[in-house]
Amino acid sequence: MLKDLFIGLSQNQFLNSAAKKYGLKLGAQSVVAGTNIEEAIVKIKELNAHGIACTVDNLGEFVNQKEDATAAKEQILAVVEAIHEHEVDAHISLKPSQLGLDIDYSFCLENLKEIVSKAHEYGIFINFDMEDHGRLQPSFDLLDELSKSYDNIGTVIQAYFYRAIEDIEKYKNYRLRIVKGAYKERAEVAYTAKEEIDSNYIKLIEYHLLHGKFTSIATHDHHVINHVKKFVKEHDIPNDQFEFQMLYGFRKEMQLELAKEGYNFTTYIPFGDDWYGYYMRRLAERPQNINLVAKQVFNKKTNTILGVAAGAFLLGRLSKKKK
Repeated sequence: MLKDLFIGLSQNQFLNSAAKKYGLKLGAQSVVAGTNIEEAIVKIKELNAHGIACTVDNLGEFVNQKEDATAAKEQILAVVEAIHEHEVDAHISLKPSQLGLDIDYSFCLENLKEIVSKAHEYGIFINFDMEDHGRLQPSFDLLDELSKSYDNIGTVIQAYFYRAIEDIEKYKNYRLRIVKGAYKERAEVAYTAKEEIDSNYIKLIEYHLLHGKFTSIATHDHHVINHVKKFVKEHDIPNDQFEFQMLYGFRKEMQLELAKEGYNFTTYIPFGDDWYGYYMRRLAERPQNINLVAKQVFNKKTNTILGVAAGAFLLGRLSKKKK
């Protein structure tokens, strides 16, 4: 029930707007790499110095005004330019809903085309982050359309969807990030039991490692990581065919350790002031954090804004602890 609560909060427009007023002053900076491009570039350079690549997310989603989608496009184009100018090892992760998917499909396509084209010019990869089920097929449609002209794009396969195995087979020739899934979905379209999701997650990873172009394994679970290490060794899969991915601010020691061991590693770098939805989904994904935050924030007689601020502070503190 608490997981559902946090996912619901992540989609609350009022709370998203309210949270922006507080920026990253209460600890959120430990899991969000600043509010602007310059701050994000500093963090990218620090990680690059340790042999860690980055994928950069200009935070924001569920945009319903064209001017906001256009502003997001311009910001992402600026990130592309910054990656090129600073010659850092980084690429872009973006959400179609931030670029107008909920407004008009053709409008979103044109925004994406401008970004992908500029990134292609610089040899920068663009990853389409997948969202909830209602936006799933339109996002794949966008990928299909842009793939007719560009080869620097890939996407995400979410293990909790029943259709995930068909999708990973269809898109096996793409660079794919494999995740478990972070949205609230109906039982008609997705697995809801942890055991089923975990099992499908491993199945998808193994399939793409054996048959796919390049596999990004997004997990903080050392059991999954150890399984993958054993699997690639048993099947003679070279290290240049896959990478591990983790979120900025989580399991820092393990990130450094994997990079030192010679594995390709990418850190997911979110930045910007639209951090609230991202935060709430991180809470929903980390059950051990949910009860603590609920106990210390939502059971108190605090107002909405204090709840938002405290949630940011607590997650920032908790993310520093080793899982």
